Amino acid sequence: MNTEFSEQEHGETGVKTSSEKMANGEQKYKMIAEDGSYYCRTVASAQGAWQNSHVHIKLTEFYVVQSGWIAYASYGEDQVLSIQVMREGEHIVVQPGVHHNVYMSANSVIHTIKYGLNTHSDWSASPELDCVTQTLMESELLQTYG
Repeated sequence: MNTEFSEQEHGETGVKTSSEKMANGEQKYKMIAEDGSYYCRTVASAQGAWQNSHVHIKLTEFYVVQSGWIAYASYGEDQVLSIQVMREGEHIVVQPGVHHNVYMSANSVIHTIKYGLNTHSDWSASPELDCVTQTLMESELLQTYG
């Protein structure tokens, strides 16, 4: 039986679960605790796509690739663009203050754990990184960085 859920709160633990389909076709399955810690399984659509560039001020993110591959793009304090292609089993830790974005190849699956002082407002868009990443095509990512 295939059951869709939007949001549920489970018992006294204060853990909420939700499912969300993103504009780029990704499906996200989330568990969020009252303290703001967060787990998310993200399944890419049948077509590769970039997520939205963003930065967290107090939150650390841990990404691991379960299947397929992703491209991880970031700007550090030095404002130098860094891109790396990550394959199954590889992971990266994103420290607070790092502007970053992820390109997910078709049908890839990643897991994201967010921890630290998390609030619902600790996500800020990074249009300057989007200007760079959104124009990068999959073939270019693989040829140049893969």
